[in-house]
Amino acid sequence: MLTTNQKGALAEAKIAAAAIEAGIVVARPLEAGRYDLIFDLGERLLRIQCKWAARRGGVLVIRCRGCRRGREGLIHRAYEPGEIDGIAAYCRDLDQTYLLPVELSCRRAVVQLRLSPARNNQFAGINWARDFELAATLGRILGP
Repeated sequence: MLTTNQKGALAEAKIAAAAIEAGIVVARPLEAGRYDLIFDLGERLLRIQCKWAARRGGVLVIRCRGCRRGREGLIHRAYEPGEIDGIAAYCRDLDQTYLLPVELSCRRAVVQLRLSPARNNQFAGINWARDFELAATLGRILGP
């Protein structure tokens, strides 16, 4: 069983490798900030926070906030617009990486991506995992 720190390190490494394979220049910030990686898209830079995606049946669960220990227990803090440009997540069960845009990354506790249809056949408002795979999301950002 991996520790939380090991999961974070593995997710960051897998996300960096997937971005590099997609032709993205990847950098790491020299100082601690709210983001783990920088994606150089040529005309712009993306500040990316890396996360571990847990598979729960037909859903991927991605936590969209930071957590640290304080004197009074755990302190959770959501990401704000301007701190990051997106969250990238790695799911070990699927060996797949995902990239959430800033709209799905900020001011939330969690994002769920569906891998399979809902049992109630709901389709409206569903975030499909395939639509947020790293290559698919980068393709939309970079254009043709």
